[in-house]
Amino acid sequence: MMPRLAAVLACVLGLWLVALPSAGADPVDGVSPVVVPTGAGPEQFGPGDAIRYAEAHPDIAPPGANDFGCRPSPGTLPVVLAHGTDTAAYTDWAGLSPRLKRAGYCVFAPNYGGRPGADHYGTEAISTSAVQFRDFVDRVRAATGAAEVDVVGFSQGATMSRYYVNKLGGADAVRRWVGLASPTYGGVMYGLVPLVRAIPGGVDAVQDFTSLAVVEQMANSDFLAGLNAGSDTVPGVQYTTIGSRYDEMIQPNSNIALRGPGAVNIIVQDLCPIDMSGHFNMVYDQFAQQLVLNALDPTRAVVPECRFVALGTGIPDVVLAANF
Repeated sequence: MMPRLAAVLACVLGLWLVALPSAGADPVDGVSPVVVPTGAGPEQFGPGDAIRYAEAHPDIAPPGANDFGCRPSPGTLPVVLAHGTDTAAYTDWAGLSPRLKRAGYCVFAPNYGGRPGADHYGTEAISTSAVQFRDFVDRVRAATGAAEVDVVGFSQGATMSRYYVNKLGGADAVRRWVGLASPTYGGVMYGLVPLVRAIPGGVDAVQDFTSLAVVEQMANSDFLAGLNAGSDTVPGVQYTTIGSRYDEMIQPNSNIALRGPGAVNIIVQDLCPIDMSGHFNMVYDQFAQQLVLNALDPTRAVVPECRFVALGTGIPDVVLAANF
């Protein structure tokens, strides 16, 4: 029974898993070093196309990202993007990165948290990935001369970068933190996570089938309990979450929201009920992208155009692109 249950859970959790070609880095202390992709690639408007392009171009960077000669334009800070689980910078940010660049930002996006010998990123201990992210942010600050940066994270990237901000001293280096589809309090994955926890060895089986980072993002995980203990925000940082009522991974969707002082929590459907984007389409949703731009610079905020987006948009294409 356990293998069947693990397989069912993997069907849900496995949508997180997007295998990408290896960047060829040597493992260091059990985790591959941060990879900074530099190849020039096209702007994308959906996750499936981004996955397919990345599979054929392993060193591809999101358009406009990782130019260490960039200097922030007046009134802006460098923006550092953090990808999700089992993805990479290009697959998650090939839509938002060029929009940020056109808006005058210096944009940076690493590939972090890779398993030694594997060909994808964001699978290992989130705390370890956060150390890598901290070092990358320090490199960005040194190169650009900026005392602070703004951070945008998607899915695990939101949680990982918040760990950096809250637990590794990142509050001194980050002005604004924006989390898209952030698993702040984890997900029960349509009730499957409690079932897995009830079976002896169930969590270990899921970790073996997926990754440690997936297990750490389950609701009531020890990792999330430690991250959120006391308060899920710290003073000095402006926090914004952007989520969806139709998130396929974070159930209940109220687990996306931060609860600490000063947090701004936005639900896309509160502003545009006909946009039913969920977890996997969030970073490519034009409405959500504009909300990110508004959060980064409220003085230039504009009301996004509300357009119909069908429920489940992006999911079939992600599954096909990742597996066929």
